[in-house]
Amino acid sequence: MRTLTVLGSCGAWPEAGRACAGFLLEYDGFKVVLDLGYAALPRLLEHCADGAVDAVVVTHRHPDHCVDVSALGRVRRFQAPDAEPVPLYCPPGVVDVLRALEPNPDPEDVFAVHDLVSTREIGPFQLETVELPHFVPNHGVRLSAPDLTVAYTGDSGPSDDLAKLAEGADLYISDATFQSASTASPFLMKAAEAGIGAAGAKRLLLLTHFWPGSDRALSVSQAQETFAGEVIAAEEGLVIDLS
Repeated sequence: MRTLTVLGSCGAWPEAGRACAGFLLEYDGFKVVLDLGYAALPRLLEHCADGAVDAVVVTHRHPDHCVDVSALGRVRRFQAPDAEPVPLYCPPGVVDVLRALEPNPDPEDVFAVHDLVSTREIGPFQLETVELPHFVPNHGVRLSAPDLTVAYTGDSGPSDDLAKLAEGADLYISDATFQSASTASPFLMKAAEAGIGAAGAKRLLLLTHFWPGSDRALSVSQAQETFAGEVIAAEEGLVIDLS
């Protein structure tokens, strides 16, 4: 089975009934989590009993992308105390956030922490990272395995480097925080800018990180003006077949 499941799709804080950034990528039995923000863990547990995943990748240290990694650590500590630590791939600063949230168990007691940027392989995937503009260091990730490439921006402002991230991706997951033409930021994107950054992706543009209260259909329409391929909005529980 090769699928991507949306665990959370909001930026900043979760709307009622939703969660912040989180995705579960499954490839022939290997399960890797991409970010795990506010309220994303309960949705992960619907798919992975006792939080049994093979790896966690965190793009940056903002809590709407990493705070529920702390909760996952508690699940593993108390539900699977004899299990091997879960590999956690993240940039500097993420572990400091997790440790401030919960020093006992220490994050490095339940996770095997690896520097995201220096990592080259995660299970069956070859990893490439691209540093992208955000308020704190943020690394877009490309995970490539035979017959599949998934790319994810984390949070990003407009950047020429997005083309490198998107090139040839079967699924390209992009920050699309804003909609209004009057809203401009060097560190977050509007949906139309997400469409521009997706140029080169082969199949799908999955918009995510919506500002709470956004009209997601409008975001899709705006991205379709700048991206010729299929555009869909991330929705909690959405499962995309990547076979």
